[in-house]
Amino acid sequence: MRHCRLGALSLLLLATPLFAADLPKPFITGLKNPESVCLGPDGLLYVTEIGEFDKDGDGAVTVISKDGKATPFATKLDDPKGIVTGRDAFYLTDKKRVVKVDFKGQATTLIATEKFPVPPLFLNDIELDIENGMLYISDSGDLKGAAGAVFRYDIRLDKIDLIVSNKTLPELKTPNGLVMDGAANLLMADFASGFLYRIKLDDLSSKKIGEGFKGGDGLTWDKNGQLFISSWEIGNVQAIPRPGQKSVMIAEKFQSAADTCLDASGLKLIVPDMKAGTLTALTTQIPGWEVDKTPLAIKTEVAFPNLQWTGWSPADDAGIPTPLRPILLTHFGDGSNRVVVPTQQGVIHVFPNDDAATKTEIFLDITDRVRYLDKQNEEGLLGLAFHPKFKQNGEFFVFYTDKKAEMANVVSRFRVSKKDPKKADPASEEEIIRFEKPFWNHDGGTIAFGPDGFLYITHGDGGNANDPHENGQNLTTILGKVLRLDIDHKDKGKNYAIPKDNPFVEIKNAAPEVWAYGLRNVWRMAFDRSTGALWAGDVGQNLYEEINILKSGGNYGWNPRESLHPFGKKGVDVNPKMIDPIWEYHHDVGKSITGGVVYRGTKLPELVGSYLYADYVSSHVWALTYNAKLGRVVANREISSANVPILSFGEDQDGEAYLLTFSGSGKGIYRLVKSAE
Repeated sequence: MRHCRLGALSLLLLATPLFAADLPKPFITGLKNPESVCLGPDGLLYVTEIGEFDKDGDGAVTVISKDGKATPFATKLDDPKGIVTGRDAFYLTDKKRVVKVDFKGQATTLIATEKFPVPPLFLNDIELDIENGMLYISDSGDLKGAAGAVFRYDIRLDKIDLIVSNKTLPELKTPNGLVMDGAANLLMADFASGFLYRIKLDDLSSKKIGEGFKGGDGLTWDKNGQLFISSWEIGNVQAIPRPGQKSVMIAEKFQSAADTCLDASGLKLIVPDMKAGTLTALTTQIPGWEVDKTPLAIKTEVAFPNLQWTGWSPADDAGIPTPLRPILLTHFGDGSNRVVVPTQQGVIHVFPNDDAATKTEIFLDITDRVRYLDKQNEEGLLGLAFHPKFKQNGEFFVFYTDKKAEMANVVSRFRVSKKDPKKADPASEEEIIRFEKPFWNHDGGTIAFGPDGFLYITHGDGGNANDPHENGQNLTTILGKVLRLDIDHKDKGKNYAIPKDNPFVEIKNAAPEVWAYGLRNVWRMAFDRSTGALWAGDVGQNLYEEINILKSGGNYGWNPRESLHPFGKKGVDVNPKMIDPIWEYHHDVGKSITGGVVYRGTKLPELVGSYLYADYVSSHVWALTYNAKLGRVVANREISSANVPILSFGEDQDGEAYLLTFSGSGKGIYRLVKSAE
């Protein structure tokens, strides 16, 4: 059991201990054969105590209070072992039955012994797929390598079946630790052999993906895709930093390290030592893979507090609220230091980059051709990019949802008005490219000029869920891709040209516009103005959000992979044909990433080179640092935020960063400032 249902693991090498820190002092002692621990909905730890082995009625679930006291929570159990937290109760194995314990401590039998399709001998670990309402239960058999099994129980249908046995996995010996790997796979540790298996839940096929974990007991993922494996027999804890990496020793010299979980912070791994009767907290920092997660002394504050948005009202004529939805912030690139902010409804505003600014001017209003509805809030005016030579040619580009079409997004070129250079000419529109889409969501919409002068455009996979048309991996379509266009020239029949070095120009039937693929719904991408690297936040589906540094020709895995994990029935392992993200976080942290910018301003030197991003649902904001030489993230530090949903990020002329949110007051732009130490 483990609190976080996180992670993915593929093609693991042999376990190779590299380093182990001294074992910390336990924070709880005096427990009687503690076997498994989980985090309750109240943020407290709940641990199963077996009591005296094979003595019925003396087992218990004990809760650890915030002041470190162990108090009985559910009593009169037999030999309780694995425990997991559900939406409305705890579930645990108790000898040859499964017990449900409500959050008041009342225990009832959920799965009686006779209900199992084959008689269980030694029920051990338990795992919950909370999204699908499935419990997975390991039976360690006779503890001599025979009669081991894994069962699946559908809570909603009250139905149990056998999914792993010697018939499906002949080398199976003593199944123990279980943890979900995405929503479509289950990882299982075999206590006797030390093998780690992935079980594909669609066809129940099993694959050995690691070895060297003899006595494997607890499997726990942290919130960023690191897997921790405890050994009851050897008394150690190892960790696998990410797919394809060797395991690293975290701690040794436990008497019997049992079934682990994360604490409420997500920064500590809680390890029950059964024979010692203790709970010990280990750091989740893996030697050689350390990530600085200390909060920054930086906060967000409202920028341009006196600004009034010309033509906008907080309510329409019928009194229905119409929140301001600033969808991005940019500048003309002409040295004028003016700030440009389009709204999702289709109005582009301009104002001086001055905190004393009081009123915007309307640069362009195309609400007559932009479709935006609150119930379909992934549509609208989504992208804006000024030509690198805007000062000379007055050209800029807009990505928007076409109101006149049933289901389409367009990227169009506009020009500054010849009569008034402070305004754009709505009649100057020239459509560059059109995206026909099957569903209203997953529109992507970022457009940006790269350091090479070409226009980069991203569009989502077409919408709905699961990428039903498999557009992400289909090179014949421009959905689920990043495109690269030459908008200064025109090929025959197009309002743009294909750069000759685009990666798929010579590939038969591939759309030559495609520059990168395998993307679900990139919600904001941005070039690092110093290095030229293209950063993207790709919104996940079931469990994970991800950050990628995009490269020409790169395949970023969707939908056979979601972040670091196999996805769905056609899920695949980590492989050289697909590029895994540099960072992921689980939906316990947030459910919709808002990609940001690499900070290159001067006001906050401690942020220089960090990638700023946020989560739209949880409202968290972070600064992430990637070390290209090491090839990994070395810091992910939280920034104190105003606890508002972040729609987007932006940069002004000087590289200072801004965050944008919808607002009923018009105060929808935030900046970053130092906070008190």
